[in-house]
Amino acid sequence: MTEVLEEFPQLTDPRTGKKLIERTVLIANTSDMPVSAREASIYLGVTIAEYYRDMGYHVALMADSTSRWAEAMREISARLNQLPVEEGFPADLSAKIASVYERAGYVETTSGDTGSLTIIGAVSPPGGDFSEPVTRHTRRFTSVFWALDRELASARFYPAINYIQSYSSYIDTVKQWWENLDPEWSSLRQWMVRVLQEDDRLQRIVKLLGIQALPEEQKLTVEVAHLIKEVFLQQNAFDPVDAYSPPEKQIMVARLLNTIYQQWQKLWRKRISLFLS
Repeated sequence: MTEVLEEFPQLTDPRTGKKLIERTVLIANTSDMPVSAREASIYLGVTIAEYYRDMGYHVALMADSTSRWAEAMREISARLNQLPVEEGFPADLSAKIASVYERAGYVETTSGDTGSLTIIGAVSPPGGDFSEPVTRHTRRFTSVFWALDRELASARFYPAINYIQSYSSYIDTVKQWWENLDPEWSSLRQWMVRVLQEDDRLQRIVKLLGIQALPEEQKLTVEVAHLIKEVFLQQNAFDPVDAYSPPEKQIMVARLLNTIYQQWQKLWRKRISLFLS
């Protein structure tokens, strides 16, 4: 929260030209505040977001973190002598998590405008255990999951989203929109996912024996995956050019990477070595 208060007044909103803090609402609860305030804060945030959504705005709500919110519910439940379930959480934990995320969506207001509310909930599972109740129930009700990776963050790779564990269930929903821009979008996406998955498997060998232990074709996969990660996935949010990438640019970059891969494969079939031994 301190970083947001320090950085947002310095960042310029590309849409309005004003400071980003001018269209930001912050709700903070410190550890010395009553536990009921921690439980109520997320409902307060959603209610304010719905207020602006009903005015015809498109609102993004970031809740950090819903794990602390669930812990507050656990404390209140214990004080009310309610029967606890797994890990001491209340029996209605699943229903309360669902009641928050179901308030997100795209609406048509009574004035005829359109507005939307997108809820992004940050979950902080103890010890990185994705099987604990808050994470498990959250994944039941959300269709997108971004797994933040400590190793990527330590390597200064931002956004530090694990591209293997993360997923979206909206692929079929957005497929038609993307294919209106480029009919080959689906095949390009599947190609990049396949290369990254193969690279993840090969990295175990690379870390033990080095890249020279791989056959030429697998070296090619590792190098292309490196390009995908560095050129396509890595992003500097504070750079005016790199902070935002329009859909057309994303497709052009993906197509360029795919062309490089195909050209390298042609050279490999001609037995032309691409890598120094």
